[in-house]
Amino acid sequence: MRAGDAFDVTRSASVQFLRPIRFRLIRVLDWPTYDGWVWLDGYQLNAKGDAVSRRKIFVQKDGLRPAALTRPTCRKTTRV
Repeated sequence: MRAGDAFDVTRSASVQFLRPIRFRLIRVLDWPTYDGWVWLDGYQLNAKGDAVSRRKIFVQKDGLRPAALTRPTCRKTTRV
């Protein structure tokens, strides 16, 4: 896991996520925890991929799934 990675966080990561969220990682926190669990600091993303709130979440590392984010496309403009 590296800063900038995006994940779909579902119940497989933690039972608290009844409704899945999309999450962009800022950093993995080095707080003491159980084996296989991690504290993550990052941003919850909306459907467009924009950050809507900063969160710290406690999840099972193996339950995280990489998110398929669409990258914005650049439109070619012509100067007149």
